[in-house]
Amino acid sequence: MACNPSNCQSNCYGNEEKAEVVVGEEYVSANQNQNLCIKCKTKEPIGGDEGRMFCIECFRSNLYGKFRLAVTSHAMITPTDNVLVAFSGGPSSRVALQFVHELQHKSLKNFDASRDRSLPVFGVGVAFIDETTISSLPSHDIDRAIQDIRLIVSNLAPPIKQLHVVPIEDIYSGDGTNRLKNLLDAVSDTTGKEDLLLHLRMLSLQKVASESGYNKIVLGLCTSRIACHVISATVKGQGYSLPADIQYVDSRWEIPIVLPLRDCLVQELNMLCHLDGFDSLKTVGFKGPCSGINGLVSSFVRILQEENPSRECTIVRTAGKLTPFHFNRIPESDDSVIPLATRRRQKRYNLKPNESISSESFCPICNSPLNKSDMLRLSNLGSCQTSSDRFGAACCSSCRFQILPKDPSSIDHFYSLLPQPLVARAKHSSYDNLSLLREQIQDCLLSDSEDES
Repeated sequence: MACNPSNCQSNCYGNEEKAEVVVGEEYVSANQNQNLCIKCKTKEPIGGDEGRMFCIECFRSNLYGKFRLAVTSHAMITPTDNVLVAFSGGPSSRVALQFVHELQHKSLKNFDASRDRSLPVFGVGVAFIDETTISSLPSHDIDRAIQDIRLIVSNLAPPIKQLHVVPIEDIYSGDGTNRLKNLLDAVSDTTGKEDLLLHLRMLSLQKVASESGYNKIVLGLCTSRIACHVISATVKGQGYSLPADIQYVDSRWEIPIVLPLRDCLVQELNMLCHLDGFDSLKTVGFKGPCSGINGLVSSFVRILQEENPSRECTIVRTAGKLTPFHFNRIPESDDSVIPLATRRRQKRYNLKPNESISSESFCPICNSPLNKSDMLRLSNLGSCQTSSDRFGAACCSSCRFQILPKDPSSIDHFYSLLPQPLVARAKHSSYDNLSLLREQIQDCLLSDSEDES
């Protein structure tokens, strides 16, 4: 006799109906969880590509966690430090300043709550490079932006932070306005002009940090910016020095550079500024045409990111497999003021001697490490050459192609327009490191007996 719902003795149809109900409830529950934050599972996620998985609180916590992990793992900021945050007004530098302030504010609360007060609170300053003299924007727009920056910094208290508004022409010892304009005009290549201005900004930051007693500079470079730099540096022939620019720490400068937002995407930073109502300003610096390599690469990477949201991370992660240099680390310290946990994390994440490349000679313009061919050209330079010739020989191949004048007769004029720090760096590279260069390339040189034969 066939089994049917009316005469079924085993109740199999009833089990099927119950199973359908259970499966339906699980489907509804799973569907509801898809509309909740994947971390707290209690609140609805925010919209947008970067925040579709997290609610507002968890999204912010996740982004701050990336910042905090980078800071603690690489000992970027310790209790005895006095750090200078480079602030341009954009989303990246705005988030960097906000997170550094929150880290400092938490340290202050812990200091006030502790009995022995053994851990001091690190100091924070803010630097804005004023490019009024070379910017195409009206001066009143830049003045208004500077006032907004003063308001932003004053609201990030306690603790109080000093704001340094530094005119970029201050890298010259005297009145450098005309010399700076003439220097930029002497560079015909669009990409070279952009790169030279970037190096001058770094000189300005180094100058104010050194004069004001800061021992580290915090930049807001994020994954997106680094991904663009990876491709543009490759196009410019800077593959040898590329690993030096994409690490968390860069100590080749007098004042070390740290990148606590290295693992954050610009889309995430933009969304955080929107959600938290951070006041970010439009770029008020020099704006040239977007026809150079840097602008074209930025557009290219933006298209790649739209096609696949993981492209920027993939580019940086792939470039991260390159061997870094010995200066891409903060020197380990046995200072008892630094917490033991911080020292252990630094020892764990820091570069080992066999995991890095040693380099002692740098380009006087971009401060990039020189490869063997560059050092060979420098070591073979005769002593009768002029200062401008020695400067040109000390530059890396990229700067010689992009920045230096093509006409040899114009080199002397270009050299006379350079700020003193660049000239001094060239002299240091030409004289102090000459013996070291010959040691490093000894295998490539002919001996007297070989030359005679």
